[in-house]
Amino acid sequence: MGMSEIPPETARIEELTSFLYGSRGAEVAEALIHIADRYCADRSRRTRRRWTGRDAILITYADSIREEGVAPVRTLDAVLAALAPEITGVHLLPFFPWTSDDGFSVSDFGAVDPAVGTWDDIAALGSRTELMVDAVINHVSVSSAWFQGFLAGDPDFAEWFISVPPETDLSKVVRPRTLPLLTEFETARGPESIWTTFSADQVDLNYASPEVLLAVVEVLLDYAARGATLIRLDAVGFLWKEFGTACIHHPKTHAIIQLIRTIFDVVDPAVSLITETNVPHGENISYFGDGSNEAQLVYNFALPPLVLHSFVSGSANELTRWASGLATPSSDTTFFNFLASHDGIGLRGVEDILSPADIDALAARARAHDGLVAYRSAAGAQPKPYELNINYFDALSHPDGRDPVEAQVARFVTAHAILLSLPGVPGIYVHSLLGSRGWPEGVRRSGADRSINRERLERSELEQELADETGRRARVLSAIRRLLRARAGHAAFDPHAASAVLDLGHPGLFAIERSADGRVVRCVHNVSAESVSVPGGPWTDLLTDEVFVGVLQAWESRWLIPVSQ
Repeated sequence: MGMSEIPPETARIEELTSFLYGSRGAEVAEALIHIADRYCADRSRRTRRRWTGRDAILITYADSIREEGVAPVRTLDAVLAALAPEITGVHLLPFFPWTSDDGFSVSDFGAVDPAVGTWDDIAALGSRTELMVDAVINHVSVSSAWFQGFLAGDPDFAEWFISVPPETDLSKVVRPRTLPLLTEFETARGPESIWTTFSADQVDLNYASPEVLLAVVEVLLDYAARGATLIRLDAVGFLWKEFGTACIHHPKTHAIIQLIRTIFDVVDPAVSLITETNVPHGENISYFGDGSNEAQLVYNFALPPLVLHSFVSGSANELTRWASGLATPSSDTTFFNFLASHDGIGLRGVEDILSPADIDALAARARAHDGLVAYRSAAGAQPKPYELNINYFDALSHPDGRDPVEAQVARFVTAHAILLSLPGVPGIYVHSLLGSRGWPEGVRRSGADRSINRERLERSELEQELADETGRRARVLSAIRRLLRARAGHAAFDPHAASAVLDLGHPGLFAIERSADGRVVRCVHNVSAESVSVPGGPWTDLLTDEVFVGVLQAWESRWLIPVSQ
């Protein structure tokens, strides 16, 4: 059924385009409906996705694992099927032709980088797992045809980028980094200062031009047509720029997300939108909208630093307090929970949760553990820590190996047990699944701090390391797989199953009780270096099938079910 045949959605599109583009709104709505009709006509409809406790998404580059003579996407697919069949979805970080920022400066949204594979390879992966595709739609590479057309004076691209007059006051603009906001380019009209939020090679698109919106919507629909069931809207909070404003979380940014959601709800209801906005928690959850009109999933940016803080301080008090109030606005929405990713450990998510002293302590921890700290500009103040560039395993365990591997693995696995116990859909970074350490050599080679957690692995070497069952990699992989199996096998871990964060009387314990269909799991996690008694019972540990004796050892986790259950 064509979209033009569904008046409520058509009316909603016209309402949103009128808000965005005023007198041109009806014209833009008609163009969008035409695009959407074409995709409706070309594809059979899929049903709306319902997330369950079985879902677990791997975050990875297409070429994170390599082998000679094989397209990396094929290698990734084969390795996942063999080593971690519990993984049900893959977030493929940008796999398009690119010029910088490890793929996030895209030169062609419609092509696959031949160094990693083909669209057929991507489709084959997507046929076996859920496929999350990165929509890096805030900006494009300087080398893109769109920006090159703009520089050359092509009238088709005349309004696609933001040229800023010299006298413009940009003091209110929220900056994600300390890099310059503007970059000067030589154009057919002479030198112009162009808006570049993230780097001089990443030029922001101008969504005040309807042609930009139309082009981007077609890109997103094409991703779904090629098998994507999750579309990650990268850095989406910066989408709409208006001089004299903060240029973040603009009402028209939310309107664009609502417009994209409306189109997908009709063209392909199986597609979920997930927003990536590394901002304070209260701002981050605004991208759920009213629970039915914006993102179905939101990155839970507060979780990684809060879990790290808990282990550093030996107290889960702040994590417990925050998790007790965690909620989403409807059964159509849930959190995308993660600890590590291709980026560092973002700190903005806890600016309204942890004290400045606590945040500074995390930054000091990262530096002491051979990590780096990125800063962002803050209006009228000194630059603030923005991100810890450090491998999560290293953040929990000092790289010099001063404590035994058993303790290192225990901390790391319990951190992931916390992740997997929370309501939501879990995302596990490939280097976390495989128990990797940091890669300082990558920083030296690239000059980019984030490279510390972006090593590419050789398949043969990886498999050889994993063959050692006593080694770090094998221990971590085995433990995370065990957690995933336990989670998948119990209805209480459904994202919308009942949950209650518990106070068990000791600051070192983080405890959450999940329940569904009369079945209960009490997940208890010790973030401290001492043994702690756990009240209640008798219990059986869901992870080991052992009777729990009532004491959690240092950095231990147990998922407990009543013996009678």
